Amino acid sequence: MSRRPEDGDDGGRAPRARFVTLRRWLVAGILVWAPLAVTFWVVNALISFMDKSIVLLPTAYRPEALLGFEVPGMGAFFAIVIVLLTGALVANILGRSLIHAWERLLNRIPLVRSIYSAVKQVVETFVSQDSRSFREVVLVEYPRRKAWSIAFVSGEPIGEVQDRTDEHLVTVFVPTAPNPTSGFVIMVPRSELIELNMTVEEGFRMVVSLGVVVPPRRDTRGRLLEPATPPEPYRGRETIDAPDEGRAEP
Repeated sequence: MSRRPEDGDDGGRAPRARFVTLRRWLVAGILVWAPLAVTFWVVNALISFMDKSIVLLPTAYRPEALLGFEVPGMGAFFAIVIVLLTGALVANILGRSLIHAWERLLNRIPLVRSIYSAVKQVVETFVSQDSRSFREVVLVEYPRRKAWSIAFVSGEPIGEVQDRTDEHLVTVFVPTAPNPTSGFVIMVPRSELIELNMTVEEGFRMVVSLGVVVPPRRDTRGRLLEPATPPEPYRGRETIDAPDEGRAEP
């Protein structure tokens, strides 16, 4: 004869089952709203920052003066127009002559000269189509042997750094998590690096997520070897209310 469950067992199991269900709903809701909130915050911060460029317009020609109310994003649009017009200006001989004259003036100011030249070199390195900076994700043994870290190739040292070493060195940037804007710049032999097939965006995503978001596997040509599936919401331990298969009905 089968054993009928006691009333005390059912009374203790039902609240736990409801708690597990509520926790699963809570985690599923966080997985939906947290990425949306962070994305909205970042986009709103960028647009708000670019909207400050509207102060370059005369007060009489600003949107709030012409329309009677502020237009969000108008400053971002105005900033893009300014960048495009500047690019069109410096693309000809006259524009390049003006830029060279402006740079010669800045190079005469001690503090401004150092900051301007450094920022210009960094921007040119990132924007240049021929540059290999931050185009390659590698593994490097850092901060000790047998401990591997995600790194990004930022360039190949030349000049005195390379002249004083026997091996061909590569400069890599090892970002910190979860803030990849800070990190360490180290120079290691190319032979001690392991090249990865993941994209730079996937590498940064892995660093920001503290290794939780693992990029899909790719071949040497960058093609996906397995489909990228979104993570399934955490379900917790739901075995407390699972019926026993061998239990007979009363």
